[in-house]
Amino acid sequence: MNAADIELILEGLGKRYIDPKTELIHRNPYELLIATILSAQCTDVRVNKVTPELFSKYIDVSGFANADQGILERDIKSTGFFRNKARMIIACSKKLISDYNGTVPDDMDKLVTLPGVGRKTASVILAAGFGIPAIAVDTHVIRLSNRIGLVKVKDPEKIEQRLKELIPQDKWIFFSMSIVLHGRQICKARKPLCADCIIVKLCNYGFKGRVPDPFKNPFAGA
Repeated sequence: MNAADIELILEGLGKRYIDPKTELIHRNPYELLIATILSAQCTDVRVNKVTPELFSKYIDVSGFANADQGILERDIKSTGFFRNKARMIIACSKKLISDYNGTVPDDMDKLVTLPGVGRKTASVILAAGFGIPAIAVDTHVIRLSNRIGLVKVKDPEKIEQRLKELIPQDKWIFFSMSIVLHGRQICKARKPLCADCIIVKLCNYGFKGRVPDPFKNPFAGA
């Protein structure tokens, strides 16, 4: 896929997703960090039902660091994998206090040292929490990147590296956020809505592997 195709994909996504943002409700990078940890194997909708009361009960990083694990587990039980998540949230909060003065770092290498934080979570924090260019590779990004034809691998780190080579850096956040929304709303896992997809003519899956005619407007009739 060449640079012209990438530009058209970004243009198409931009027509549908004007200002894409994470759907996790948060007021600061720390709340986003907690919400992102909770979102593992759980929907953002469910997390957003839990976090308002959670953030009222545990006001800041110290509150979570000193939380009773059993009580925290009950507080987040509906998000699934609650024992592991509670343990990670407490450990993560303690490390933030001991190593980073209770402040979420805006650096990938530092973020991934936190318990419960991998590159995907760190990328979400950088992009949505600090506005720093990053591409968070979740299941939607893996699925859509392969379907569209941007990559031919399933490994998240290889996908992240390849997407960063293909996508202009000033579009990393937009692409990452919009492609997740596109995966949730249109390019669904089991039954993609190709007829409603604005970039279908640039997609290997939706266009059945045929190369789009570069002289035709791929958004005609969209």
